[in-house]
Amino acid sequence: QLSGQGVTAGDRVLVATPNLPATVTASLAIQSLGACAVEVNREWGASALTAIAVQIEARHAVIDARDAIFWGQVGAVVGLAHLWIVHPRRPGDRLWSALGAIPATWLRDDGTLEDLPSGHGTPVRRLDAPALIVYTSGSTGTPRGVIQTHANIAANTKSICEYLRLTAADRAMAILPLCYCYGKSLLQTHIKVGGSIFFDHRFMYPRLVLETIGEQQCTGFAGVPLTFELIRRQVDPRAISMPSLRYLTQAGGAMTLETARWVRAAFAPAHLFVMYGQTEATARLSYLPPEHAQDKEGSIGRPIPGVELRVVDEGGWPLPANQEGYLVARGANVTPGYFRAPKATAEILREGWLWTGDLGRKDDDGFFFLTGRARDMLKIGGHRVSAAEIEGRLTGHPDVLEAAVVGEAEPVDGEAAVAFVVKRADSMLSENDLRHYCRQHLPPFMVPKTVRFIEALPRTRVGKVAKSELRARVS
Repeated sequence: QLSGQGVTAGDRVLVATPNLPATVTASLAIQSLGACAVEVNREWGASALTAIAVQIEARHAVIDARDAIFWGQVGAVVGLAHLWIVHPRRPGDRLWSALGAIPATWLRDDGTLEDLPSGHGTPVRRLDAPALIVYTSGSTGTPRGVIQTHANIAANTKSICEYLRLTAADRAMAILPLCYCYGKSLLQTHIKVGGSIFFDHRFMYPRLVLETIGEQQCTGFAGVPLTFELIRRQVDPRAISMPSLRYLTQAGGAMTLETARWVRAAFAPAHLFVMYGQTEATARLSYLPPEHAQDKEGSIGRPIPGVELRVVDEGGWPLPANQEGYLVARGANVTPGYFRAPKATAEILREGWLWTGDLGRKDDDGFFFLTGRARDMLKIGGHRVSAAEIEGRLTGHPDVLEAAVVGEAEPVDGEAAVAFVVKRADSMLSENDLRHYCRQHLPPFMVPKTVRFIEALPRTRVGKVAKSELRARVS
């Protein structure tokens, strides 16, 4: 079907559906043709998704039937040539008319196509060809896409399978969105070993998900810090029978030591793997073996198989143990760069090393510990968010002269955004007004938790905003 509608090697195809079998089959089919799947989240909003569609020059998209009107409008703007509509049943005439002149095909959400013609994909001939473009933040007009090649995915998948000791007998409970690299890696690893994935969309009711783990005999469960914090607040896992559960994984930001201790106790005898990585590394860079959970508490562990980590100075020279520096990495899983963003690529890739943007140290036993962020990134509820993106939206308000955003420690989401704003002298703009404005233009997780109005932003001697001073005010 994809080939019949003109999808060929090198094309970039949008996949804008939730965690469904059809999402998986569509993405794999796209890649099997030598094309590149670009999975996005509808919650990112119209401006970001339109910008992405324009940036990748999308001609085809796989969409959820519930978003047909939205994608019909976007498609008319960006010139989509064909849509595949995911729905359990053939949509009615009202939906088709919403698409306007854009041709469309119905895709059942069990992963099969109506009137499926004969035809197959072809084996990947170039491992360095892009397989996926993963957007690290889909909330602004200038989103950034990380290229992940077939070789990147193969290397990352092999390493994770190795340290988690995955086999065909493993069954993972999946609540993480497939549009992010953590969710993708969960899928990719289980495909590699011939295991199974169980999708569940009910995490607002953690007890039901945990009960399903027991009923479906799941062996693995992956989450971000918020996942385990919500479980901790709402349910006692010890009261639910989950004898099949072998391991849990946690990534997407630092989990508090208190919560990590609770998870290990509440889910015992299942083992907790604390992991660290980023989209630019196709998901994973290091993990903390469960047997070191206590003697190396707070550590991100050691590099995964095939990855080298270093702590270096500003010039890239390795630093001795227990000295803070910049955390850099290299390995076959490291991205070749950002899509059509050579300047941004040059900032993170230097002489074969990925500069993660994090500060850290290595102890005498080779275990790594994060100590801060070199780049101005926030981790909110498992999302990597650029403070500059929020600032850009704030300064778009006509009454805002300047804005600076810093992170504040938050027990559930890990961090919350705090905005310092300089408004026009005659403005009556209130905190509620500005947060309402942000809610209209940003995803919920990017809306500042607090807005503080100040007369002027503090600055360094060279004129840069002194964010260290703002962070001190927050703390």
